[in-house]
Amino acid sequence: MKSKRQTLIILTPGFPKDKLDTTCLPALQTFVKALKDICPGLNIIVVSFQYPFSAGEYSWHGVKVISIGGKGKGRIFRLITWLKVWRTLEKLRHGQDLLGILSFWLGECAFLGSSFARKHQLTHYTWILGQDAKKKNKYFRWIKPKGEELIAMSDFLVREVRHNYGIKPLHVIPVGVDISMFGNTPVKRDIDILSAGSLIPLKRYRFFVEAIIYLKDIFPDIRAVICGNGPEMQMLKSLAEANGVSSNIVFKGEVPHKEVIRLMQRSRVFLHPSEYEGFGTVLSEALYSGAQLVSFTKPMDKDFRHHYVVKTRDEMNARLLSLLKSKKINHDPVLITSIEQIAKNMICLFAD
Repeated sequence: MKSKRQTLIILTPGFPKDKLDTTCLPALQTFVKALKDICPGLNIIVVSFQYPFSAGEYSWHGVKVISIGGKGKGRIFRLITWLKVWRTLEKLRHGQDLLGILSFWLGECAFLGSSFARKHQLTHYTWILGQDAKKKNKYFRWIKPKGEELIAMSDFLVREVRHNYGIKPLHVIPVGVDISMFGNTPVKRDIDILSAGSLIPLKRYRFFVEAIIYLKDIFPDIRAVICGNGPEMQMLKSLAEANGVSSNIVFKGEVPHKEVIRLMQRSRVFLHPSEYEGFGTVLSEALYSGAQLVSFTKPMDKDFRHHYVVKTRDEMNARLLSLLKSKKINHDPVLITSIEQIAKNMICLFAD
């Protein structure tokens, strides 16, 4: 009798509804694709709690996705979503040879995943990605995870979890770059400063606009682009207009992932003003695109070429000014880690 393929279950709050939904968690998308490529014999099943908003099953690049359709509703609706997830996991346990469960974020996915794994003596890991490492995350108290069960996305997050919860994640696996998305043809660097992400207070895109206001006195024709959408969009546009830089900043809104990559390859500098970051995919992608990177966060202890870490807005403005004035900057790609290597590192944990 032919043995069943081993199955890895991935639990996530959201997952793209189809192949065209490239703006939904692009880091997770590239990871799942890479995992499928390097482990063709592995059966990967994604269980998505909240998004897509409709419940059902579908195939995404050959990967089975089970959407619970929780729609982000709270209170009793969340409990119903959790019950549906638990029943789904029970069904999968009886029908599959389970290699283990990987949960994205130390939140509801990790709570259900760890509870189910402990009950049935399955291997379970939680990938801590960013804000879930902050203080007052109730799920740490509910789950009581062990260090060997936790994977931090960066060295910074290892320290953050240890400081806030007295637990040291024993594994560090950062985000990876899908180098196949980057064209080899040299392109003109016709964008001076680029940024990309959700336009929320945490990301501090006000700093970006204020930097352009400052730099326009020196570079009247400075060209800047912001990719992303969010509640601060109108405030940022109003700030730009009130200070005479609305013609210098293009607000692209939400754009496909591949388009963000192309814009990175056209940019001289990528500015990441966020006050907190586990390990944003855009950091790795910006460096591999050849852009100079300026950020307030330093995810890994290791230093990388073309990455400048600043502490204040004045230091940020000074660094941006220096980079834009420099005639000696090169735009060689800097690879932190490929997505294939990340997938290999992850699957090795389950193989141990």
